[in-house]
Amino acid sequence: MLGAATAAHQVEGNNINSDCWVMEQLPHSSYDEPSLDAVDHYNRYEEDIKLMADAGLNTYRFSVEWARIQPTKDSWEASEIEHYRNVLKFCHKTGIKPIVTMHHFSSPKWLITEGGWESPKVVEYFADYCARAACELGDLMEYVFTINEANMRLQLASLIKDMKNRMKRTESDVQVGVNLMRENMQKAAMEAAQAFGVDDPGKVCNFVSLCTPEGDLLVMKAHEAARDAMKKECPHLKIGLTLSLHDMQWIPDGEENAKKEWDDEFTHYLPYIQKDDFLGAQCYTRKCYGPDGTVQSATNTSYTQMGYEDYPQAIGNVVRAAARDFKGDIIVTENGIATDNDNRRAEFINEALESIQACIMDGIPVKGYMYWSLLDNFEWQKGYSKTFGLIAVDRATQKRYPKGSLKALGAWAEQ
Repeated sequence: MLGAATAAHQVEGNNINSDCWVMEQLPHSSYDEPSLDAVDHYNRYEEDIKLMADAGLNTYRFSVEWARIQPTKDSWEASEIEHYRNVLKFCHKTGIKPIVTMHHFSSPKWLITEGGWESPKVVEYFADYCARAACELGDLMEYVFTINEANMRLQLASLIKDMKNRMKRTESDVQVGVNLMRENMQKAAMEAAQAFGVDDPGKVCNFVSLCTPEGDLLVMKAHEAARDAMKKECPHLKIGLTLSLHDMQWIPDGEENAKKEWDDEFTHYLPYIQKDDFLGAQCYTRKCYGPDGTVQSATNTSYTQMGYEDYPQAIGNVVRAAARDFKGDIIVTENGIATDNDNRRAEFINEALESIQACIMDGIPVKGYMYWSLLDNFEWQKGYSKTFGLIAVDRATQKRYPKGSLKALGAWAEQ
């Protein structure tokens, strides 16, 4: 499976019932700008999927938006289910295999009011949503991911703790567009509490927020409950989750630090994914460790717009590391580069896929590669300034401009 990926909130536009939309509108928002119409994928998905097919891609990973389907706790929008049925149907019509993610960072506003991802109630709520969606969409689906980057909450909590302790960590140490330690954060927290109707800013627990160890476990319980509930409705579905992973490397006396980070990032989740049909591996770069923590790679030559080291070989190394512990199929569900140099993007794709091809030649069961992302889109709190896409978008007109990198990725389908 060779394709590209998107996330609903980042591309669809006007996701007005989501927690992210609420957070974007705050007077002291941590978002650089609001998502607004995004790149209008909600209305232009046929054009975008056709561009993929024309380029030779055969798979599209996208998310359905919980906040659209269940905008309030007691409502269920049949028209939104029909919208996603139409997306799935068009994928099949154009020869594109859909891979569906049930939750990609954004949650319904009402869920946060109910305690969000630190409340035990989220397990039942998420499982019920996934089961009903599977019942109504499952005949058009095969591969499903419950939760995108299920380890992201714990990664952010660790990063913020280290930054508060003045350790040498930056926002680029997590593979998502966030703005941390900004001015007026206390005001923003108070505004968020008021917007979500909770009495304590610490109770605003969306998916990209501080996480307790108990909250980390709740994500895994929600995954297991959702997986089992969907399997009950549709036994044919192949179900897993995705994890944000780094290629862990080290210099002398840094190996133990690297191994501890890998355990935090990956191996401690293994008990909760043993019954999964596959693992979604997501990686953009590497981390290098010394005896006192992270160090700069001695061979580094350049960084991406996100502040990551430009290191395409990381994805192959991550797949090999994951395969040592996870004995099942692996799908690369995100890998890409934020750059305004599309020639470099095409080179990055070729180098990354060469590393994946080597994994396959060595017998590692890699079943697919999804580039992030199909379109230049809304990189969460970083807004529209980061360009990952295979397709550029003029947001004033929403006109699409396929890049040379789209053809470069499609050319691998013929190999």
